[in-house]
Amino acid sequence: MIDHTGIHVQDLALSLAFYKAALAPLGYGVRLSLPDAVGFGAVPPAPGDDPGGDFWLTRATPMEPRSHIAFRAHSRAQVDAFHRAALQAGGTDNGPPGLRPHYHAHYYAAFVHDPDGYNIEAVFHGA
Repeated sequence: MIDHTGIHVQDLALSLAFYKAALAPLGYGVRLSLPDAVGFGAVPPAPGDDPGGDFWLTRATPMEPRSHIAFRAHSRAQVDAFHRAALQAGGTDNGPPGLRPHYHAHYYAAFVHDPDGYNIEAVFHGA
């Protein structure tokens, strides 16, 4: 139901590098680059997708409080790969890959803080 969303980041180049690495294992990549903003989305896009992407980074003062964003993974392996890539790209661990049964029996997720302190998650809901 949500068409697109985004966050404000202090250093667009730093955040762009982080998100390119962290989201690649989930099949996300840059769809549109503007001078002060970058749109990410599934690569390749599905029919009817916004060609600019559905997750945007905009150079501006980061939002307070920092929001939480969860990206859907299609397997536990993707969650694991997201976590590794995000840490290698400079993210800070905020919860290693694993089951979170307090949400539901098959909730498998990993959490990292991005360079601006946003809580970024990859989650797989399958068995």
